[in-house]
Amino acid sequence: MAESRGSRQAPSDALGSLCTEGRAAAEYLWQVPDDETVRVKVVGILQRIGAEAQAQGRKEMGRIVEELTAAAKASPSPQQVDLLVDGFDRLTKLWQAAKSGLL
Repeated sequence: MAESRGSRQAPSDALGSLCTEGRAAAEYLWQVPDDETVRVKVVGILQRIGAEAQAQGRKEMGRIVEELTAAAKASPSPQQVDLLVDGFDRLTKLWQAAKSGLL
């Protein structure tokens, strides 16, 4: 009966939600790059993605999380925001590939 709970699907769904939430927050920084609250939120999302990725053995995602965390803590700039948005896109693609069984 334990199989019917679907507990194995929750991390993938959570990881996908975190990637989506992180990208939206990063996109917001295009409009308000100095918003420290959103920057802290992005770092928190990245920490959660890193923990989920580690739990699933996704080392490639962990490396991207490290890069993005450094970018999120750097001085606000258009290049930094672009790096964050692109990074969340990369994380989402890796999550989708893993979910579909490609990775």
